[in-house]
Amino acid sequence: MSQRSSRPVDLEALAAQNEDRLYRAALAILGHPQEAEDAVQDAFVRYLEKAPRDLDSPSAWLMRVLVNGCKSRLRLAWRRVGPLPDALPVPGPEEREELEELFSLPPEDRAAIHLHYYEGYTTDEIAGMLGVRPGTVRSRLSRARERLRKLLEV
Repeated sequence: MSQRSSRPVDLEALAAQNEDRLYRAALAILGHPQEAEDAVQDAFVRYLEKAPRDLDSPSAWLMRVLVNGCKSRLRLAWRRVGPLPDALPVPGPEEREELEELFSLPPEDRAAIHLHYYEGYTTDEIAGMLGVRPGTVRSRLSRARERLRKLLEV
């Protein structure tokens, strides 16, 4: 008997509330749609298997598990980041160049940018998720903003 079997889990509602934001975060970190989908599925499986019974915020727990899972995927030896896949909807060549520049940021910087600007987490919360100091998160955000600023000046 699993540790979660005594508490009813409405996985369908949990997925409906979180799958889009988890997918966007995973895509921002990993840069590949299929890997992002797999990472989201893995996060939900972990929720079913390992989430504590007295969990206050399943959404925050899922995001942390997702970010950690993405970090693990990035460490895999076979993983190589290439150009953006053609399947991404990009209206024109100029926008594609901007997206490629964004995806050329190191995964740690992409993760910080996404979690801060799109998910609304504070630097302290992001630091907890990524397992780094808040100053490191602020440095990553600053470095990524500067790189993107240079891109937009061109």
